[in-house]
Amino acid sequence: MTQEEQLLSYLKGACRGRAYRVGGEELRRTLGISGTALRKLVNRLRRRGIPIASDRTGYFYAQTAGEVYATIRLLRKIVSGLEAAIRGLEKALDDFGGGGDVS
Repeated sequence: MTQEEQLLSYLKGACRGRAYRVGGEELRRTLGISGTALRKLVNRLRRRGIPIASDRTGYFYAQTAGEVYATIRLLRKIVSGLEAAIRGLEKALDDFGGGGDVS
């Protein structure tokens, strides 16, 4: 069984709905993976249309459309924050005179 399959099986079996969410640290320990690997697995499952939801305290297998919408709102906030960081860095480029090394 792949790590992706293990994660999905665990969430579907033990973490159905927000009330049964599990923290990232516990998932990492249970699956024996790093935080980066966990986030990549969750991302892959979501890209396949599997309703892996999350909030600030953990992950769970969504049981309602509301749980999916709440996760979408959280992800949109993250995207917005990243876009603001990019704009700030682009503004900072002005301090370098515009022609610096891009590597």
